[in-house]
Amino acid sequence: MKLTFIGADHEVTGSCHCLEACGKKILVDYGMEQGRDVFVNQELPFPPAEVDYVLITHTHIDHTGMLPELYAKGFRGQIISTEPTRRLSEIMLRDCAYIQESEAEWRNRKNQRSGKDPVEPVYTMNDAEGVLQHFSSCHYNEKFTLCEGIELRFVDAGHLLGSASIEVWITEEDVTKKIVFSGDIGNTDQPLIKNPTYIKEADYVVMESTYGNRSHGPKPDYQKELTEILERTLSRKGNVVVPCFAVGRTQEMLYFLRQIKQDTNNPLLKNMQVYLDSPLAVEATHIFGDGMLECYDDETLELIRQGINPIAFEGLHMTTTSTESQLLNSDPKPKVILSASGMCDAGRIRHHLKHNLWRKECTIVFAGYQAEGTLGRQLQDGVPAVKLFGEEIEVNAEITQISGISGHADNAGLMKWISSFEKAPTQVFVVHGEDAVCEIFTDRLRNELHLQADAPFSGACYDLATGQWIKEGIKEYVKKDNVTAQTVRRSVVFEKLLAAGQRLIKVIKRNEGGTNKDLAKFASQIHALCDKWDR
Repeated sequence: MKLTFIGADHEVTGSCHCLEACGKKILVDYGMEQGRDVFVNQELPFPPAEVDYVLITHTHIDHTGMLPELYAKGFRGQIISTEPTRRLSEIMLRDCAYIQESEAEWRNRKNQRSGKDPVEPVYTMNDAEGVLQHFSSCHYNEKFTLCEGIELRFVDAGHLLGSASIEVWITEEDVTKKIVFSGDIGNTDQPLIKNPTYIKEADYVVMESTYGNRSHGPKPDYQKELTEILERTLSRKGNVVVPCFAVGRTQEMLYFLRQIKQDTNNPLLKNMQVYLDSPLAVEATHIFGDGMLECYDDETLELIRQGINPIAFEGLHMTTTSTESQLLNSDPKPKVILSASGMCDAGRIRHHLKHNLWRKECTIVFAGYQAEGTLGRQLQDGVPAVKLFGEEIEVNAEITQISGISGHADNAGLMKWISSFEKAPTQVFVVHGEDAVCEIFTDRLRNELHLQADAPFSGACYDLATGQWIKEGIKEYVKKDNVTAQTVRRSVVFEKLLAAGQRLIKVIKRNEGGTNKDLAKFASQIHALCDKWDR
């Protein structure tokens, strides 16, 4: 029984792990890389046609987006997920296939004019339709036999409707080992869905580390914060544009907007018009409201019992056609526009940014993680102008973020999740985090929880029966213009230094109230360190 790491190793996207046990070849997630690609992913250790099963933690494209390509290369096995993940994947993968075909068509028109060879889409709609026929679903907390020697259980990860951590029991030649794949661990007290389930025992744990180096801070009053943004923008007759992930974040924003309209006395907000401009998000929103009771938290269930739709309200408009979308930008009335994609790299949101970024009365509200290299991250970082559809657009609009709203657990949430294991796992594998973050979080697990932890690179392989590494991963950088491996590595080391400084601030604050003698000694040591390095 062995585990090979393929994707989302020292990176956040493109999740993929390979299990070989009991004569079966199993993938856990098969996602698409998004944003800046730092490291080269190694090939699967076996041909796609030999894959027996794919286990899916949740429907986000960085966990499912390459399934149609797997099908195109010969996969005909079984895909297992929760029922909400299966239903959401139907619309997500079709949408992704449409984007692949559209981008290939656009590039081929350009290539034809310049005499270049045509390109093929990564996969087609036929591939997406084909792979969707191989999905089957299970319920939360239901332990079942996958095949002889392997049992599974999906438990609620609290990240997204239908998201799961996956428990896998493997028995081979009288040796039984349990491995847990965390999936994306959810933040607590999110709207609509339950908190993550804490698992008690495992021999091995593969866990994400997206926010392993940072805290969301004290839980903000999302409704109050969003209300203030809406009031100041609509009062200056501007539009509020929210780039949203079609599945998850869109529905959370609708939940908050419903609450605001319900509770406010301000006629601007009472009468505000909200446009959900994403065919994918519209379909996903219908799924959220359709028989997913096992996923909802108690507050949401109570609303449903009262006959209240938690994500619908007067003044909400669903726009699906291109014509409807275009009319939004010719309509001068102030409005709220929710549109995909959440990182602004594709979709209708780019058109809305083109028409609103240059207007100082408008506000762009980020409500989710923005990966390095994406347009969303550039705007967050304060670029003065961006290029959209061949035109340079000045950034005059207010750029803001709703602090703390995240579908991911922060560093404290991740530490709480791994600390819930009553007996320390033999080994923790840290994945799904930016390069420096993986290393920082791995160090925390070692130093603070005294766990055996490693952050493998793509291609690394581990023997689960003997508890030994079979081979190391390959730390191969993707070649990019004007970006050398040395430059990338230098930024990673600086991130680690910055994290050490942030930890020092926390230690200082924890020593408040100490004796004057001890505090003076501590201050002297810090000054001495600063004197040494302040050059």
